Amino acid sequence: MEAFVILPDHIHCMWRMPFLDSDYSIRWRLIKSHFSGGFNHPVNKRGEKDIWQRRFWEHLLRDDADWRRHMDYIHYNPVKHGYVENPGDWPHSSFRQAIKDGLYALDWGAEEPGGISRMDLE
Repeated sequence: MEAFVILPDHIHCMWRMPFLDSDYSIRWRLIKSHFSGGFNHPVNKRGEKDIWQRRFWEHLLRDDADWRRHMDYIHYNPVKHGYVENPGDWPHSSFRQAIKDGLYALDWGAEEPGGISRMDLE
């Protein structure tokens, strides 16, 4: 997993998939199952806990610029939704690790990055 952010009502992540493997459905099913297993939450008629939406959207990254836009979008998401003023203040993301890895400056995200202004992946 190259990037992630977990918000109260949704999650975004970026995976580098193994060669010749694109089975997103199994990965999402396992993530949702393991996460929700510890919750005492009613199940629906399909036997699923109504914690997660049933769908997901995948996007194949086309190039380095597309990779960067999605990294920025993921890490800026808590600010976009008004949970924090700076990405580094949100504890449930990979942003702090990305700073350690040299991908971002400490003060990145004080303003919305230009490359994500028209992205709407919610």
